[in-house]
Amino acid sequence: MLASITPLSDFTLWARTNGLEIVMLISGAFIVSRASSSISRLLTARIDLRIPATDGLGRSQVAKHRHAVTGVVRGVFLSLLYVIVIGLVLERLGVPLSTLVAPAAALGVGLGFGAQTLVQNLLAGFFIVSERQYDYGDTVAIRTTVGTVSATGTVEEVTLRVTRLRTLDGEVVFVPNGQILLATNLSRDWARAVIDIPVPASADVSTVTKVLREVGHAAFADERLRPLLLDEPSVMGVESISVDQFEVRVVARTLPGKQFEISRTLRGRISMALREAGIIASGVNVETDS
Repeated sequence: MLASITPLSDFTLWARTNGLEIVMLISGAFIVSRASSSISRLLTARIDLRIPATDGLGRSQVAKHRHAVTGVVRGVFLSLLYVIVIGLVLERLGVPLSTLVAPAAALGVGLGFGAQTLVQNLLAGFFIVSERQYDYGDTVAIRTTVGTVSATGTVEEVTLRVTRLRTLDGEVVFVPNGQILLATNLSRDWARAVIDIPVPASADVSTVTKVLREVGHAAFADERLRPLLLDEPSVMGVESISVDQFEVRVVARTLPGKQFEISRTLRGRISMALREAGIIASGVNVETDS
């Protein structure tokens, strides 16, 4: 029956011409896609080699930004490639592209109303990358427009549409760029660990201050902590006073992303030093800044 509708010779001729071109177009698109992935990995590897880490982290700020730009450029290139290949394949199949203009226009109008969120995500992603609000490898805290939903983690991927985060619990969070209301970059230039130490009201302030300064001096002299600290932790003094206790604040400037590690280490050293001095702290509150 197929032979009565389409002569075998015509089908063979089509297979040798248009059919072969379709196979070559699809194969070429696949090869180019794989090649772009390899080139992207090669570029990021060269970026890591040519730009040394100047902040003690795995990548410098310039390298992280170039990583993000490389990923965005690759995504845009592949999107254009797929659109062109689909158009060429339809043309080889005998579908006149001119007849698709009117349906495409009507479809575009319909999708325009439904794709407002997509366009918003793309525009927001463009400004995030161009303004370098955060880059690949940065630690960020993001608050979205959906109620009070927020996420904190390390940026694993930045595209024009979404930002992918890896939280401290190992969870992967995808945040549409258009829904980001506030993004706090915890890895830009330098960070700060703010530690409030509650001390009993009966303790001597000068003694507590002396102990805290000794802890800060010892931490800055530690070979393991010294590369993470920009300067010696300083005692800011009494921050607040209540009926049974007062709080003394210690501030330490650290490399970006290292404030949490420094905070944990200082808390342990402060608790031990106060206990050895006969001062029992009721708790240690920690805030982090960037």
